[in-house]
Amino acid sequence: MTTIDDLDQGDEIRQIRESVRRLCADFPGEYWRRLDREGAYPTDFVAALSEAGYLSVLIPEEYGGAGLPLSAAAAILEEIQHAGANGAACHAQMYIMGALLRHGSAAQKERWLPQIASGALRLQAFGVTEPTSGTDTSSIKTFARREGDHYVVNGQKVWTSRAEHSDLMLLLARTTPKEEVAKRTDGLSVFLVDMAEARRAGMTIKPIRTMMNHGTTEVFFDNVRVPAENLVGEEGRGFRYILSGMNAERILIAAECVGDAKWFIEKASTYATERVVFGRPIGQNQGVQFPIAKAYAQMRAAELMVREAAGRFEAGKDCGAEANMAKMLAADASWAAAEACVQTHGGFGFAEEYDVERKFRETRLYQVAPISTNLILSYLSEHVLGLPRSY
Repeated sequence: MTTIDDLDQGDEIRQIRESVRRLCADFPGEYWRRLDREGAYPTDFVAALSEAGYLSVLIPEEYGGAGLPLSAAAAILEEIQHAGANGAACHAQMYIMGALLRHGSAAQKERWLPQIASGALRLQAFGVTEPTSGTDTSSIKTFARREGDHYVVNGQKVWTSRAEHSDLMLLLARTTPKEEVAKRTDGLSVFLVDMAEARRAGMTIKPIRTMMNHGTTEVFFDNVRVPAENLVGEEGRGFRYILSGMNAERILIAAECVGDAKWFIEKASTYATERVVFGRPIGQNQGVQFPIAKAYAQMRAAELMVREAAGRFEAGKDCGAEANMAKMLAADASWAAAEACVQTHGGFGFAEEYDVERKFRETRLYQVAPISTNLILSYLSEHVLGLPRSY
C-alpha cells in the first residue's frame, strides 16, 4: 500500500518509522486486548517508548531530547496506531510540551525538561476541560488565588486522561475573576503541577469508565497549594499559551487517525482476500471492495493535509485552518476505514481476538475529541469563509 511515508520524508524519519514498527512488534494484539479487559495502563509500552527516546523527540538536545520537528512526532504516533497499538496512552507528552518549551522560564526548563526527556518524569496530564465548560475554555471555573509564594487552587477538571499515570500536569486555571477582565480569554494562567505534592495537598482523582481503555479521570482541587514558581509564563496569559499548542495537538491526533486508517484498511484488505464464501474471495465483490477503496482515498487525502499542516507549523506560519482540516479529514478517514473493516469482517469484526472492535471503539473518539467535527466546521466557516460567528 503506497502512502506518504514511502515518499520523500528523509532518511531520518524513515528510520524512525522503521524503529517504531520494530518496537511495537513487541506489543502484539494480545497485549492490548489484555489491558482492554482489565482497564489497565500500558506501563511497559510507555516505558519502552520513553527509553527509546520517542516521547522526548520535541525536547531540545541541550535538555536531553532529540530536538526534532513536529513531523517526526507525527510519524511516531502514526506508526504506533498503524501497528495496532494505542498512542493515546502517551501522546499528550508531545503536544502539551510546547507550553513549557515556548513559555517556560529558563529555571523551569532546567528543572523539568531533562527529567522528562530521560523518562524519570511523565508529563501526560492536561487539566483544561471542566464539566460546565466543555469546549468553551474561557468559561472555566477552577480558580488559583495567589497567597504569598503559592497559588491556592480550587475547582474540578474532567476528561483529564492519564492523571493517575502522570508525574506532572499542565493545568489551566482562572487567576482573575471573569467579571474583572476585558476579554473572556484574559485572566487565565497555566501551571505545572507536581502530582505527588498535589495529592498530598488535597487533590483527588476519580476514574471515569468509558467505552475504550483511555485512562481518563475527573480531578478535584480542594485548597491545593501550587508554588508560584510553577506558573508558566505570565499570569493571565494562559489561554494564549494553551491555544498556541492546540495546532500541534490537532496535527498529532490527525497523524494518529491516519495510522488507524492504515491499520483498518490493511486488516480489511487482507481478510477480504483470504475469506472465501460461495467459492470466491469476498474481496472479489465490488460491494466489499468499494468501501475499502474509498476509505483508502480518504486516508491519502488526510495524509497529505497532515503533511501540509505540519510543514506550515514547522515553518512558523499560521496553520490554524490546516491543523483543523487535517484533524477533521483524518478522523473522518479513520472512521470510514473502521466502518469498512467491521463490515468486511462481518460477525468476526465483533470478536475480541481480531482486534477490530477494540480499534473501532478507540478511533470513534476522534470524531469528538480533542475538538469535535462540528466545532472545526464552525471554525472554518468563520475564519476561512468569513461567515457570521455561530456561537
